[in-house]
Amino acid sequence: MSELSIHSDEHYMKQALKEAEKAYEDREIPVGAVVVCNNRIIARAHNQVERLNDVTAHAEVLAITAAQNHLGSRYLDQCTLYVTLEPCCMCAGALYWSQIKKVYFGARDEKRGYQLLNPDIIHPQTEVHTGILAEESSELIKSFFRRMRRNNK
Repeated sequence: MSELSIHSDEHYMKQALKEAEKAYEDREIPVGAVVVCNNRIIARAHNQVERLNDVTAHAEVLAITAAQNHLGSRYLDQCTLYVTLEPCCMCAGALYWSQIKKVYFGARDEKRGYQLLNPDIIHPQTEVHTGILAEESSELIKSFFRRMRRNNK
């Protein structure tokens, strides 16, 4: 693998997808996130709402907390978040307060995504990019809900 591809947006989103697959295996809604600073992943997380019995244990919130702990700072203004699904308003609010520099998300969340509910909740200086590995991210979510419907019959 070349040096360029190791530090590509697609590479980091694939790492977020690996986290989402862990959530899938744990019977959590499969969302994964990584935080990157200076071309290095400093935090990884996936949804753990069921495991922790905590409605705030979304991948983004857990990744933000881990990154802030790693840096010893509450601000992530030099960091980029890669997340497989568009953040909800709660996560977008946490991203606002962290002042994260960039957010890349894969699939749109047509029902609960922040862009539908409150597009201005992200910090005005945060760059938002969409669509990287969107199909793979979306298919993982759809597969999860198909499995859940089959198991509930």
